[in-house]
Amino acid sequence: MAGDADDPSTPEGLARLDARKSDARDLVDGQLPMSAREEQISLAFTRMITYAAGCAVKTHDTDYEGVDLTITSSVEYKRILGPQFDLQLKATIQHGRLTDEHLAWPMKVKPYRKLVRGNDGKRHIPAYLGVLLLPEDATRWVDVDENRLITESRMFWQAASEFPGETTSESTHTVHLPRSNLFTVEQLLRIMENIGNNEGGAR
Repeated sequence: MAGDADDPSTPEGLARLDARKSDARDLVDGQLPMSAREEQISLAFTRMITYAAGCAVKTHDTDYEGVDLTITSSVEYKRILGPQFDLQLKATIQHGRLTDEHLAWPMKVKPYRKLVRGNDGKRHIPAYLGVLLLPEDATRWVDVDENRLITESRMFWQAASEFPGETTSESTHTVHLPRSNLFTVEQLLRIMENIGNNEGGAR
């Protein structure tokens, strides 16, 4: 029997019921929560582009250092044999964050500081941020038939070296990822070339 805490006539009960409705919306037929699905789609998207470019993915047991994946190449460039970079991944369906010029992404201060740590030149492996923008309608995330696989998602990226190293915020710090920075096969290879030639890799 429901107690007073579940009584919709009280503020506490109404809040509990709203939370339960939210939890129910977050699940599809008892499957993974939407947040977990977004995370896994971002990992799969990154892998697909990476392997299509002939590069490889290294995984990490934890993301304590703010790194989800490391993208590697086996190509020998002018300065570096086998360049690589660390990638922190995020996913969102919030299209309101997209402007004509960039995707605005608010980061919690702690992961932001981990991402930009080493911008003074001490970081051995360059760090990047990638944010996958998914359609609000989850049924449009992936479409497959016998001829093709289509996703209406796109990932924007930016090198951590392009972000300010310090922030005075105690909660969140908003970064901007240019719309021209699309995570594609061509742009991934350009990143690797720039890192391999010791040209930074940001463009």
